[in-house]
Amino acid sequence: MPTLNKIGTTFRGSHHTPAPSPALRRLRVALTVFFAVDGFLFAGWVVRIPAIKAQVGASAGQLGLALLGVSAGAIATMMITGRLCRRLGSERVTVLTGILLALSIALPPRTHSALALGLVLLLFGIAYGGLNVAMNSVAVDLIAALRRPVMSGFHAAYSLGGLLGAGLGGLLAPHLSPRTHLLLLAPIGLVAVVLAGRVLLAHPLRGPGAGTPGAPAADAPEDVRPATAAGSRPASTAESRSASTADAGSGPDAAPAGRPARAGLLVALVGMIAGCSAYGEGALAEWGPLHIQQDLHGGPGIAAAGYAAVACAMMLGRLSGTALIERLGQTRALVLGGLTASAGMLLGALAPSIPLVVAGFALTGLGLANLFPTAIARAGELTGPGGVAAASTVGYGGMLLGPPSIGFLTDALGLPTALTTVSVLAAIAAAIAYALRNGAPGGSRQVRRSAAPARK
Repeated sequence: MPTLNKIGTTFRGSHHTPAPSPALRRLRVALTVFFAVDGFLFAGWVVRIPAIKAQVGASAGQLGLALLGVSAGAIATMMITGRLCRRLGSERVTVLTGILLALSIALPPRTHSALALGLVLLLFGIAYGGLNVAMNSVAVDLIAALRRPVMSGFHAAYSLGGLLGAGLGGLLAPHLSPRTHLLLLAPIGLVAVVLAGRVLLAHPLRGPGAGTPGAPAADAPEDVRPATAAGSRPASTAESRSASTADAGSGPDAAPAGRPARAGLLVALVGMIAGCSAYGEGALAEWGPLHIQQDLHGGPGIAAAGYAAVACAMMLGRLSGTALIERLGQTRALVLGGLTASAGMLLGALAPSIPLVVAGFALTGLGLANLFPTAIARAGELTGPGGVAAASTVGYGGMLLGPPSIGFLTDALGLPTALTTVSVLAAIAAAIAYALRNGAPGGSRQVRRSAAPARK
């Protein structure tokens, strides 16, 4: 049998890609559940914003101030979550913040003033921000173990969750109050978090206190360590980092190992791309339904359908994201996405009819789909959980500060004009990506077929 195994290895060649271990597959499924739950709960909240706005009697500006509660809670938490992940382990932080998010989703419809709503959303933002940094940190470690650029797939699950949450909200909006609707979402989220969390906690990819991106925990089971070619020994940490650099390219596109200042600058720049993208996601989520309902006089079901179109387009874009990035390279994919989103948002903000607006929203979602996950994955490759936290702070800061900003602009200029800022920032994201084409790791080159194992 050993001889037959050697013969089989010879015929397969050194370029054979070993299948992920069962533990890695279970981890990938569990982490995908967390991303889906995050999108599901967030969408359940955003599609009921118009009703909750009416319930508390808030103007557009007052709603914008209340939404700052989400922003403040999330950004404050993101600034420390990277350290918490290193101290406690990203998996533990993911589970704890997932539980908090599921519990806090039921609180917004129980408020009766803009101030109370803002305070409740502060707690919601703490959970949302912490969960997003922690689960993206787990995703970076899992990507290093799988040796494939699958971050877009995890974010596709977020979009799928958002699609399901928006669709359910659209169906329930005419029949259930926001209080009953969001109260029903809490146990659904809790059950999913507990079941998926047991898998994450059973197979930590790195131990608390570990700082090397992609380094497995010292006590991690053998089957969750990075895959290697058949018959070879597991790669050392140094070899893994060298292989990761080789996958991203060489020369000007190589990862800036040993240059912390340059790495920090690149993290800040890719964080700006994430921020511009997330600004658009937040605007579409929290003001898109209101634009359809308030400016175009659509019903609550139609308003929810507008966000569902965005979530569906983003899901499809992210499902194809790995293939797109491998084929075009990061720079071309980012530039194309930014320009597509820019054009789509002009249509969505300024079109005079609901079908055109929904089509514009969907086009915007398709363009934005891979900007954020690609930027977060690159930041994680550069500096681990600290990079994920830094880029996420900028990125989700855009998502969470965008809606309040649009609220203030709406009072001054009207909602359609305020929404055109999404188009401007999407174009800026494309410009940043193009400017980094010769300086960022993996820039204009293709991601070197992370599936090519001989170079892994």
